Amino acid sequence: MNNSKSIVIVSENDIKIDKYYQWLSQSPEDGAIVTFTGKVRSLSNEVSSLYLEHYQGMTEKVLDKIIDKARTRWQLNRIVVIHRIGEMVANENIVYVGVSSAHRKDSFAAAEFIMDVLKNDAPFWKKELTATGNNWVEAKKSDKDALKKWY
Repeated sequence: MNNSKSIVIVSENDIKIDKYYQWLSQSPEDGAIVTFTGKVRSLSNEVSSLYLEHYQGMTEKVLDKIIDKARTRWQLNRIVVIHRIGEMVANENIVYVGVSSAHRKDSFAAAEFIMDVLKNDAPFWKKELTATGNNWVEAKKSDKDALKKWY
């Protein structure tokens, strides 16, 4: 496992949540670990799968910068951000964010910040595959509004 304080992975592979939780929980100085797992959602079974594209190299750099910004705002120890690409069916994991820190407030705030910024700034392109056709997913107003909280 990675010896640094951050892990960023963009991959087609499923997310091994237990493995990354174990990595987050290695430090006895940390009193808090907050994780978030995002899944492919299908309301009323309309979405059969989701296809994600990204710009390799650029995406990882943006995720690293998001982590750096979080570290300037809160006292954090370990951070992991894993985002899947390729085709995923409904109910599969798509993103995992984990943060460890001495105090829970730092971990909660940082995890929420990372997700809000990731949703707006990370270069991912999503296409929904449905029974009636495929469509590219545009950024939601609620995601843009969530970002205003931090800037």
